[in-house]
Amino acid sequence: SFAYFTIKDRLPQILTRVIDTLHRHKNEFFEEHGEKGVEAEKRAISFLSKLRNELQTDKPVTPLEDELPDAALWNQYLDYQRNLPNGNGEPSWFQSPWLYIECYMYRRIHAALALNPPIDNFDVFKEGKAQNFFESQEAVIALCTYFQELLKNIKDLEEKQLQEELLKLLQVSLWGNKCDLSFSAGEDSSQKSSPLQSLESMVPYILVNDMEKVWSLLVNAKKNRTERSNVRVDLILDNAGFELVSDLVLADFLLSSKLADEVYFHGKSIPWYVSDTTKHDFNWTIKQLGSANHMWMSRCGINWEGNLKKGVWVFRDHMFWTLPHDFSSMSEVAPDLYAELQKSNLLLFKGDLNYRKLTGDRKWEYSVPFHQALNKFHPAPLCSLRTLKSDTQVGLKPGQGEQIQASEPDWMVSGKYGVVQFDAGL
Repeated sequence: SFAYFTIKDRLPQILTRVIDTLHRHKNEFFEEHGEKGVEAEKRAISFLSKLRNELQTDKPVTPLEDELPDAALWNQYLDYQRNLPNGNGEPSWFQSPWLYIECYMYRRIHAALALNPPIDNFDVFKEGKAQNFFESQEAVIALCTYFQELLKNIKDLEEKQLQEELLKLLQVSLWGNKCDLSFSAGEDSSQKSSPLQSLESMVPYILVNDMEKVWSLLVNAKKNRTERSNVRVDLILDNAGFELVSDLVLADFLLSSKLADEVYFHGKSIPWYVSDTTKHDFNWTIKQLGSANHMWMSRCGINWEGNLKKGVWVFRDHMFWTLPHDFSSMSEVAPDLYAELQKSNLLLFKGDLNYRKLTGDRKWEYSVPFHQALNKFHPAPLCSLRTLKSDTQVGLKPGQGEQIQASEPDWMVSGKYGVVQFDAGL
């Protein structure tokens, strides 16, 4: 299975890169923190080398020994895995649910640093995320330029034209999800060309296309809003780099077209899945754009800083996003986050990991309805924008998945196909 390949090959590669990154920063740690920094680096590397060995030799999963706020929840979850009626008793690296093991590895990487001050705030994935951003410059410039040109006459657009622009930017955000460093095990995955030119040719690869439903929902919300009720859209983010820029453009369009009054962004509270967006990545990206020596890039960055200052854009992180639980247990495990999402008119979930957590990462029949796979997770109407990079997919027409499978055995993991999948909720 793809899960087996991930645990056997990709995860050890990612760990090796993390160890290598720490090695390369040794001098920097020394300059900043003296001998303490070097000692901390050695301890972190030894912790990670041990972790890699546990993984490669299929050792049992061990409880977390750190005192971080989420440790108790992780250890409860390990007990839950141990006591599954159809489980193997003692979860190990190759005898456990893929979603759990993959999340567990990233949490252990975090512990390797968190337990070793003074380098406990070092993001081992930061360089890769920055590189992805800089290598996607041309695509970022093309997108910012397109968007700033669009803003000049957005007030004069008729409803039909607004709809066309929304669908366009939803697609850019969807295909932006191809730029994923955990998927390429940290290899280059930047967006080289302008995504806008190829949208037309990519439409056939959108296997479920509910963009019209997203449009109807937003238009109706706009028509029914009162003085006191704002239309709120929440974006549950995935990767930093080009994908994040495509999400920020979409969010700005929602405000500028008055389809939304406020946008909440949800990121990760710790470095996660190599390229996932943290608060630092979010702010860094907007600053990079604002100070760029390209007129439209800097205009975007400056406007977006303004949106944050005005409070019409809000960034939130919550530890639930970096737990191994799927979203159907959110109301129980993180009732505060669930209540927050209930205030939204529309939740946009970006990317593959969010899709796996929405659907419980099960091997569903392709034609099982999306609503059913969500397993009662319905804080608000929601839509998943995701390119397929793992073998979980629901909501297809009967025979659709089998038909593609016949000619393209790797269709579920190649990132070539995408879905824009909507569920209206209750």
